Parts: sequence; structure tokens; C-alpha cells
Amino acid sequence: MEFSVSIMTEGDLPGAAALEGEVFHEPWSENALRMLLQPNAFGIVCRAGDTVAAYGGMICVLDEGQITNIGTLPQFRRLGLARRTLEAMLEEAKRRELTFVTLEVRESNSAAIGLYEKLGFSAIGKRQGFYRFPTEAAVIMEKKL
Repeated sequence: MEFSVSIMTEGDLPGAAALEGEVFHEPWSENALRMLLQPNAFGIVCRAGDTVAAYGGMICVLDEGQITNIGTLPQFRRLGLARRTLEAMLEEAKRRELTFVTLEVRESNSAAIGLYEKLGFSAIGKRQGFYRFPTEAAVIMEKKL
């Protein structure tokens, strides 16, 4: 199967919102995702045909990027789409001259933590009780660009 990776557009919002609803405990709405189309933010989508198979979002403040979410539809997992999406996000962050990127990840999400570490992120702290359903700490991770 062929996949394409690109900057999120208005037309990608319904697919990204559908993905959110399928994979996250507290999904963002299409309207909330619209903020990724603003000048101080961006989204990256990985498509399989017309389907948003994976996506990630980042908010930019001065020289910092904050990754909001990265998700992959269950039927497209273990194909490297999260990695491709994250690599494209980091390239766009560099293009925007950001100097570092941060994110929060569930403490129990060892697969995601492993991916982030492979791409150069380091754990720099924890936020107790950050996630709900179930309540869990977030590991704060950072990558210098």
C-alpha cells in the first residue's frame, strides 16, 4: 500500500477528527483540530488513498514546538506511519527554525516512548495525573533541533 505524507489542510480535518475519535480517550473535535491550520501551528497527515491513516499536530511558540497528538488508525499500526509522521513534523519544525520540541506521553505507552527515544527525544520530567480514563502520569520528553 502507498502512503503520502503532507501538511494538513482543511480537507484533512474530518479524517483527522475521525482518527481522534477512534484512538484517543478524549478526542479532539474537528473544530478543535482547526487550530492546527493557524500560522503558529501545523499538522502532518499520512494518507492511505483518501484515508487519514496517521496524523500529528504541533503548536509553535517563539522557538519551541509542542506536539499536541500523534495517532495512527489501528488497521495501519506497525507500518511505520507514526515514525514517518513524526519525522515530517520534525522537518517542518526545523524549517520553521524551532530550536526544540516537547511532548507528553502516557507513562505506560512504552511503544511511543521507544519511538521518541529512537528519534532523539529524552525524558525531562513527569506530570502526575495528567491523563484521565485511566488517570496516569505523563512523561515529558524533549528533543533539541
